Amino acid sequence: MNDRNIKLAGLLKELIANYIRAEANSDPMITLTNIDLSPDGRRAIVFITTIPDGKEDDALIFLKRNGTDMRNYLKKKARIRHIPHLDFMVDAGEKHRQHMDDLVREIDKQKTGE
Repeated sequence: MNDRNIKLAGLLKELIANYIRAEANSDPMITLTNIDLSPDGRRAIVFITTIPDGKEDDALIFLKRNGTDMRNYLKKKARIRHIPHLDFMVDAGEKHRQHMDDLVREIDKQKTGE
């Protein structure tokens, strides 16, 4: 990614996180983990996780339903020529990392319980 796309991805991440914080319910809490921006800046994949775990489908429904409103929000706040088309995906890598952390905690509990 070039410097321009890195800056644009950072800006989009901040603004989309602000939009989610303002518009989404706290159940589930939606966390934006990463943005993958196409080289031409016209498409962005927004990766999310949820708390509690297992509520990702509800979060994706909310995000997809509010995609147009979110793009309008970005148009007002971002001052960039082209607002990218937004796709939303669950961050499987982050979910895997969280699962591994849980397993390590469980092993530690078993060791201290012996």
